[in-house]
Amino acid sequence: HYGKDTLYWDLGTSPVLTAEHVVVAVLHDGESFLVAFEKETGKEAWFQPRNYQTPIECDHSYATPLVVDLRGRETILVWGAEHLTAHDAATGITLFECGGFNVQKKRNWVQVGSAVVVDGVAVIPYGRGERLAGVKLGGRGDVTETHRLWTRYDTGSFVPTPAIHGGKVYLVRDRGEVDCIDPKSGKTLWSDRLPRSSKSYYASPLVNGERLYAAREDGVVFVARIAGGFKILAENDMNEQIIASPVPMGDGRLLLRGEEHLFCVAGE
Repeated sequence: HYGKDTLYWDLGTSPVLTAEHVVVAVLHDGESFLVAFEKETGKEAWFQPRNYQTPIECDHSYATPLVVDLRGRETILVWGAEHLTAHDAATGITLFECGGFNVQKKRNWVQVGSAVVVDGVAVIPYGRGERLAGVKLGGRGDVTETHRLWTRYDTGSFVPTPAIHGGKVYLVRDRGEVDCIDPKSGKTLWSDRLPRSSKSYYASPLVNGERLYAAREDGVVFVARIAGGFKILAENDMNEQIIASPVPMGDGRLLLRGEEHLFCVAGE
């Protein structure tokens, strides 16, 4: 029923919770789909095929869906196979779709970083870290021509998902560049960078309390101020590889998952 996993790096998307279900997106070469399971029993609640013809590997997605409220309807947003799609959370039925992300038909534009939503606009990184687009949420059917607000060809992030804070989008690119983006216009408000290294940034950044937290692959975690200008405040070497994203606990503590240990860090 679910078929063979044909993703090059195995299933990398995370499941999401709706009011009634646990939902998983499987987007790869072959039959792609969304599937919802009942929380209490694990029984399949609905199955929604989602298939698009793309150049090689462009139908592979490791991005995690988003659960949002669109005009009072619980909606699942899915990014992958060069399309942003919206699905009714109760049934999986497709409400709208937006394409136009690879008009040049580039090969191997796998989708890794997830989209984020700010004030009704989905900001979508793609093009292996070289593209960024804004899509107004809403409409019916194919909204490619009507709801794409802007496209950037000079910035983006390949692996890290952008962070959102105070109505702005923060990119930490794979090599440590940091961009603050206005989601409605797509314009860069400011740019800076984290220290250079031979290692990449695979973890997604976290913004909390006007501070940005970013973990580099070699286990160095940076804390930077983003209010009133960008300034690095701390550099912490955890002495082991980190590719997982930092997780806030909500009480001033932060979880970091390294290759060998789970760290909990806190202020005074």
